Amino acid sequence: MIYFYDGTEKAFLCAFALAYTDGDAVLTSTNAQLSLGQEAVFVAADEGRAARIEARLLSFDRACMRDLSTLLRSGEPSRDSTAFRYFRLLAQKQGPVRDMLAEPDVMAAAECMRRVGYEVHRFHGFVRFMECASGALYAPISPDNDICDLLLPHFKARLGQTPFVIHDVKRKKAAVWDGEHTFTAPLERAEVALSADERAWQSLWRKYYASVNIPSRERLKQMRGYMPVRYWKFMPEKQLPLSD
Repeated sequence: MIYFYDGTEKAFLCAFALAYTDGDAVLTSTNAQLSLGQEAVFVAADEGRAARIEARLLSFDRACMRDLSTLLRSGEPSRDSTAFRYFRLLAQKQGPVRDMLAEPDVMAAAECMRRVGYEVHRFHGFVRFMECASGALYAPISPDNDICDLLLPHFKARLGQTPFVIHDVKRKKAAVWDGEHTFTAPLERAEVALSADERAWQSLWRKYYASVNIPSRERLKQMRGYMPVRYWKFMPEKQLPLSD
């Protein structure tokens, strides 16, 4: 049986409860091809049921919902099945399992969570803000994992009262600090008017980058090691010069 759910924590918990005793269960929030004779069920979130399941799981491990949140943020296609197997083992053991790294299901979950945390750490240094004409800052990103809201505390502490928007263009959502509150919101696309200072600084930065770059001595492999290519499209030094 394939159990489809909408990718939210509450729906996962409801699907988990239905699939727990099914030895051939597959949980997924994405499209999946049914095998011959395989059946599917679509599981909607039920807040009351989800709350009861959450309370039961928390009685086994007080930190397990943090693990679930991290796992479901993963951009890996296997995240749903990884989370399902991890939580099924937790329910079977009726206690924390995160340190049982000899268990393949725990190891897979730990590695998945590690990659999410590592990308958050990376983006603390890779996010490139642009100053808008309004004075607010805007940064487009396209991370592998769903992490834009996890970046809010770091940049809120760094930027103080300056409002900013971190726009996950892949997932069409944004994490926002308006100077008083943080929140997330859907954002299909953004039309950004840069300030005059921002345009000048970007132009200067590109000129500096071009002046220190030696084409005959490029070390592309080393560059990709320090800065993965998938992040280059949002780096000013990798863009074409701004028109005057």
